Amino acid sequence: MSSPRLVILGIDPGTIMMGYGLIEIKGNAISLIEMGVLKPGQVKDTYKKLQLIYNTVSGLITKYQPTVFAIEAPFFGKNVQSMLKLGRAQGVAIAAAMRHGLDVTEYSPKKIKQSVTGNGNATKDQVMMMLQKILSFTDQPAHYDATDALAVAVCHYFQGNSTTTPTYKKSQGWADFIAKNPGKIK
Repeated sequence: MSSPRLVILGIDPGTIMMGYGLIEIKGNAISLIEMGVLKPGQVKDTYKKLQLIYNTVSGLITKYQPTVFAIEAPFFGKNVQSMLKLGRAQGVAIAAAMRHGLDVTEYSPKKIKQSVTGNGNATKDQVMMMLQKILSFTDQPAHYDATDALAVAVCHYFQGNSTTTPTYKKSQGWADFIAKNPGKIK
């Protein structure tokens, strides 16, 4: 009996640039479907930007039929206006996911970095390099927003959420992880 196909859509929200990443899980194999960016910052009208984000997320959901939606939670900054804009971008992305019947899971930037690299203070370049190893791609994306979104999806998979994989087993260190996941070692 084959295991079900699971697709996770990860979003790095933003009104200047929004990243998206999609991964597929078949059994214990994880693979990249697509990653990219949307540039709503090129649109002048604030509400048209939000509409563009909503429509893009809806389009990704329609095209790829993800089973799970994960998004980066806004970090707390000093600029209230920036936080408001980021919160709006996140809100419309979440609304699009919910409109399509997807459950939503939110992760902090630190949690995402910790999950993907083992270091909650990792740089964007370190996150990207680890994703290249995990997902076996060599392309250097033009924007870190794409790999940030991909990291959100991978983080969700690694968290072992029951909606992504029912057979997840928490490892007791690297030696235990390698013993339980020999197919992930290259």
